[in-house]
Amino acid sequence: MGTVRTRAGRAAVAGMAALATIGLLAGCTSDGDEGEGDVVDQGTTSDENAEEGDTVVIGWSGPEADHGWLGAINSGALAAAESFGDVELRQAEGTNDASQQIAAVEQFINEGVDAIVLLPTDGAALTEVAIQAMEAGIPVINVDREFSSTFASRVTILGDNYGMGVSAGTYICEELEGQSDAVVAEIAGIDSLPLTQDRSQGFADALEDCGLEVSARVAADFTVAGGEAAASQLLSANPEIDAIWNHDDDQGVGVMAAIEAAGRDEFFLVGGAGSVNMMERIEADDSVIKATVIYPSTQAADGIALARLVAQEKTMSDLVTPSVPYRIVLDAPVVTKDNVEEFIDLAFES
Repeated sequence: MGTVRTRAGRAAVAGMAALATIGLLAGCTSDGDEGEGDVVDQGTTSDENAEEGDTVVIGWSGPEADHGWLGAINSGALAAAESFGDVELRQAEGTNDASQQIAAVEQFINEGVDAIVLLPTDGAALTEVAIQAMEAGIPVINVDREFSSTFASRVTILGDNYGMGVSAGTYICEELEGQSDAVVAEIAGIDSLPLTQDRSQGFADALEDCGLEVSARVAADFTVAGGEAAASQLLSANPEIDAIWNHDDDQGVGVMAAIEAAGRDEFFLVGGAGSVNMMERIEADDSVIKATVIYPSTQAADGIALARLVAQEKTMSDLVTPSVPYRIVLDAPVVTKDNVEEFIDLAFES
């Protein structure tokens, strides 16, 4: 569906304008002594944000945790809620059925929760019920899979799928510098998903920038079995490869099994998402995998923290603008043996 304008949506936009006006007025007002006093009102401080406030009831709903990354998403949401003494979490059963998830959100609305954190099994399918929540005065924090209306959420927090492809391609370009005839292969996830398409586009764009291209490509399904089957097909069809990017470390378990079964080691492998399994192999530096690109499994945990701030009318203390941003896109850094210690504590188990 296209962008839907609602009374709640117009009110949200008006609220943003009011905040901007307040910020501008604060910035333009002084007592005549330049350089003295605060330039702007930065909203709540980090100390104020950490203080317990009124209890916030947050409804959390996500897909079924049928692989490692989604399992980490769910456990991260629970851990974040437990870390706040003023948060009561109501968790819906994980499901890959959009109708069941819609019913869960409707129940949250009926219960009058203070905020909803939602990783939709299908962003378009959950858009209308998210708008209903917003119209009921319940802020929705949209995680990972975007709704099809800007008025369906108060905050959208995303991983950077296109950026993952760019990061993987840039790393491979650096490692293959000067090898204009290098054979670069790609093992994608589910091709019908926009996130897979974004990852592949970012990868192709980064390779093009250094004069390379994807020579061979197969798609899997984010599962171990799918990764093994896709990698076996790729290796059989391509006797010589210089580098492979595998989109997902969960399916990477199967990819590595296929590589080891084939006895191939003439190339290096870059993973995706950032599992602890792959980071440990990167750290050991005794196999073809040399790097992985982070797709944060902390998004739902961040969503819980932001839902608390919004419900308590607090702000992000490190921003000058006294608000919580409406859209946050997280980074997609490359993890290698040189920096793996910085990331492994936040990695998920495949």
